[in-house]
Amino acid sequence: MNTAIAQDNAGSPSLGEPVYELSNVSKTYARNLVVALDDVSLTLRKGSFTSVIGSSGCGKSTLLKIMAGLIPPTQGRVALQGKPVTGPRRDIGMMFQQATLFPWKTAVENIVLPIEIRDGRAAAAKAMDKAHDLLDIVGLKGFDGVYPNELSGGMAQRASICRMLITEPAVLLLDEPFSALDELSRDMMNMELQRICREQDATAFLVTHSIQEAVILSDEIVVMKPRPGRVAEIVKVDLPRPRTLDMMTTPEFGEIVEYIRGLLDKGEDM
Repeated sequence: MNTAIAQDNAGSPSLGEPVYELSNVSKTYARNLVVALDDVSLTLRKGSFTSVIGSSGCGKSTLLKIMAGLIPPTQGRVALQGKPVTGPRRDIGMMFQQATLFPWKTAVENIVLPIEIRDGRAAAAKAMDKAHDLLDIVGLKGFDGVYPNELSGGMAQRASICRMLITEPAVLLLDEPFSALDELSRDMMNMELQRICREQDATAFLVTHSIQEAVILSDEIVVMKPRPGRVAEIVKVDLPRPRTLDMMTTPEFGEIVEYIRGLLDKGEDM
């Protein structure tokens, strides 16, 4: 096996202390007739970037909703920084496939919106300086007063990243945030996401259907079996950081991609 790939079914990167932990998590629907997730255990460590990949219906979205506190697990324990996740929390940042910015608010007003909703307008006003700093970090300096319909798709997603970061969440949950962009824009935004996560020492968890995207971003990749959703294997990616798009043409990168594709192709036999 190539040195850029390491198997670890207990798996988590040797970065920081555990931040988010799932222990033996299962989820059933329709009075327990449909098993969406079965006995999933994961640990996300401080500063790590983890991706989950699998075929449609393998439970990726269900897993993300449980981690976000949007739905409860049927069995198992879910804890963020040692505290059970029983509902949405301000220390959980969430980013969706679409930017979902309010069209009647400017970019900076959209960014402080979570604070305004939770703590009121006075708190949002105090957070404006931080919102301006975040816009600068993502390369949107000078776009503070621009409305969403004046932003490109990539710029709108950058503003959404700022909105996710404004509350200083302990973990970032990303639901295919750049899937609606063209390939070139998606690659550029992935590099931007990597840079922001490194600068913020963020702990990130990404749902994706793209093996290449998972490899270029991740410290480890959770490969899921088909329904019921189970962890087939956790693959550690030992490529140097910061990652660059040029790495996607290297033999090491290609071998990791093929290895994961082979796991996915095994399907039910895994």
